[in-house]
Amino acid sequence: MKLPDWFIYTVALAAVLYTLFANSESNDAPPAVPEDIQLPDVTLPLPSIFDEEVLVELEETDRPNIGTAFSVGREGMWLTARHVVDGCSDLAVQVGNSRIVPVTRYETAASADLALLYTDGGPEPTVLDLEEELRVGQQGYHIGYPQGRAGEVSSRLLSRSVLRTTGRYQSSEPVIAWAESGRTRNLMGTLGGMSGGPLFNENGEVIGVTVAESPRRGRIYTAAPTSLQSFLNAEADLMLDGEQTRSLSPDNYGGEGDRLRRNLTIVKVLCRARD
Repeated sequence: MKLPDWFIYTVALAAVLYTLFANSESNDAPPAVPEDIQLPDVTLPLPSIFDEEVLVELEETDRPNIGTAFSVGREGMWLTARHVVDGCSDLAVQVGNSRIVPVTRYETAASADLALLYTDGGPEPTVLDLEEELRVGQQGYHIGYPQGRAGEVSSRLLSRSVLRTTGRYQSSEPVIAWAESGRTRNLMGTLGGMSGGPLFNENGEVIGVTVAESPRRGRIYTAAPTSLQSFLNAEADLMLDGEQTRSLSPDNYGGEGDRLRRNLTIVKVLCRARD
């Protein structure tokens, strides 16, 4: 008797999830997916009422905050996460080791954890691909400033989820769940500070923005491409002009992260005071 395709895909995905998450919850990063386990080659399903829900509580605080942003326009336009900058009265980006560039203004999305920052001029922007057909198991690369330091994480696409935010503000949005598969630079512990950083595909194109993590489960959540597209389309004065990409792989994504930071395409966001 021939087994149905959906049953085979389910068993394969269950095996991968067990391999990823069967280790101690105290591990800093789950092991990479073994090469002999093949993820089902299927397109990411459409949003469903059965999608997992993830709850994140944002505390009311007046403490400084650190995140990541990346260039999307040479005129000085940067994408980041809303929770990094929301309510900031003194906001800047750090370029290089010590130079601080003030953010002249910023806009936040009403229904997604996204924000757009403006500065006087900017570097070479990234290239966005928000229409790519996402596939379960495809590789992703998160680059930014976890814990305020340079670092990178690789991951594999798992599923769709719904991110519910409470506390400082309330929102509900679709996100994409990724299983962490590797880290660079002896990065250990939380990925806090990587929020707002870009998620790259293997072609070096940005397909998401990192917005949350679940350390015990080894998951990273990124804004859905549809949320990004809606937010950017609402900004009438936004002109995306990224032109060049360089492919990424498990062997070179650490070096590419260093290059993008040196080129100031990816920078640290400093929320130095809140209202």
